[in-house]
Amino acid sequence: MSKLHKTDSQWRDLLSDDQYRVTRQSATEPPFSGIYVDHNDRGNYHCICCHQPLFSSNDKFDSGCGWPSFSSQVEHGVVTHHADHSLGMDRTEVRCQHCDAHLGHIFDDGPEPTGLRYCINSLALNFDTKK
Repeated sequence: MSKLHKTDSQWRDLLSDDQYRVTRQSATEPPFSGIYVDHNDRGNYHCICCHQPLFSSNDKFDSGCGWPSFSSQVEHGVVTHHADHSLGMDRTEVRCQHCDAHLGHIFDDGPEPTGLRYCINSLALNFDTKK
């Protein structure tokens, strides 16, 4: 899949102010504020910017961290990993492979079998039920 490119103005027209800050400026929504923190419906979570499927409800778990957490991607390679040394921390940022939207971060304290916790901003996601 080729990269999706839009101008800053096009992203601003497409997204709410909060969605823009999170996905295009790498902001983080406050913990426990997102609509998908306690969301338990069955389906897939898509990128709010380009609608790329990113995570499955099958891999969602309650980590207690205040953001939706997933143990794996819906398909290997749909998110990219980037070193993030901001705020005096060493973390790994995750972005949508298709449109480069900031999604959140990945940590190695998740459940087996992956041991991963994709900690994702609700504002970066849209949910679709499986049909």
